[in-house]
Amino acid sequence: MKRLFVLIIFFYAQGQLFAQDRVKISLEDVLVRVQESNTSIKVSEQEAKMAKYDYRFSNSIFLPQISVSHTGMATTNPLMAFGSKLNQEILTQADFNPDLLNDPDQIENYATKVSVEQPLINLDGFYQRKAAKTTMEAKELQAMRTRDYLDFEARKAYGQLQLAHQAVAVFEKAYEAAKANLNMAQNSYDQGMLQKADLLEVKVRVTEVSDQLKTAKSNVKNASDYLAFLMNEQGNVVYEPSEELIPDNPGGPVEVSLENRADVKAMDLVSEAYKANMRADKMTFLPRLNAFASYEMYDDQIFRADANGYIIGASLSWDVFKGSQRFAKVGKSKTSYEKAKQEYEQYVAKSTMELQRTKRMVEDAKSRLETSKLAMEQSEESLRIRTNRFKEGLEKTTDLLMAEATYAEKQLAYYQTIFEYNQAQSLLTFLTKE
Repeated sequence: MKRLFVLIIFFYAQGQLFAQDRVKISLEDVLVRVQESNTSIKVSEQEAKMAKYDYRFSNSIFLPQISVSHTGMATTNPLMAFGSKLNQEILTQADFNPDLLNDPDQIENYATKVSVEQPLINLDGFYQRKAAKTTMEAKELQAMRTRDYLDFEARKAYGQLQLAHQAVAVFEKAYEAAKANLNMAQNSYDQGMLQKADLLEVKVRVTEVSDQLKTAKSNVKNASDYLAFLMNEQGNVVYEPSEELIPDNPGGPVEVSLENRADVKAMDLVSEAYKANMRADKMTFLPRLNAFASYEMYDDQIFRADANGYIIGASLSWDVFKGSQRFAKVGKSKTSYEKAKQEYEQYVAKSTMELQRTKRMVEDAKSRLETSKLAMEQSEESLRIRTNRFKEGLEKTTDLLMAEATYAEKQLAYYQTIFEYNQAQSLLTFLTKE
């Protein structure tokens, strides 16, 4: 007895541990949570920020580079000792004594230096900056498109949740009807009005519907898990839609130009970035012009500056030939640009095909709606008639079971058609959103 009590407590604890909270949720709430918390959206926004900082990094072709240094040293090196005294402006006639020049005493030198380097003309840098800016804009558009896609995916997941719950409701009714038919069949069998084979068929039907109901409830949990994943929610929760699964009634068809869609524009900008990189590589054959300046302070004591001087100048540099590196790099960047153009054209063609296919999907699903609704109503009426005739002993058991199964099948087919129609509408909205 004690052992039985322990087992009961154990299974109760397990049930409490794995119990799932049931939470009602609306489509609007789902869309808001996905936009606020979805991980894919956050990742795409971080990628856009990274591209933004890459663009800021390219400011170096306009802005100066400034550095400050303070150096201290002690030396007996003849050249360094003479130069240090010269920089400190303490050189005297006695320092020209050959003995002191060749074997000087130790001298200490402290130098403070402020250096400025200013790019003037770096044509390759200009195009690299243009490529970075174009890439940044492309990443921003891709982040926008990611939000649009997750909005579509959230609507789809919510529709799957509605469909799963609707299937549970259908099978629960079918299960109750099957049990009621089993009671009638059992009474008829007890009165000798029904054969045992017919009674067994009814029992098999009850078992089949019970299994289908369990599968439908598992689908509800699966749909809830995916919805929680999209919303980045933690916990073991079963969501219940607060809205019924009914056909959406959006506005009329929207005619748009695919070139204005965020993802298509992003692809176009990517090809433009490759083009700018190609031009940047070509500009490396040209010389560069940079200005530089420095202000230097010297003393034989730390953090003092009794002597000072400055340097101002400009540097024109030209890498005339660097093996075949630049030729290969230009060839590779040109090939990358051509590849990006072809990928853009392919993407536009594929997007056009998907848009046309989705429009046909919407029309096909719309035409199936009325057909499936009519089939469900007719099967419901057929089941009602056959149930009444079965109660009076005028209908075969197999015919009743067939009518019952057909009604459940037509109900599911109708709700599945609604789901497909709504998803086609959502996909059409997604594909035509600028």
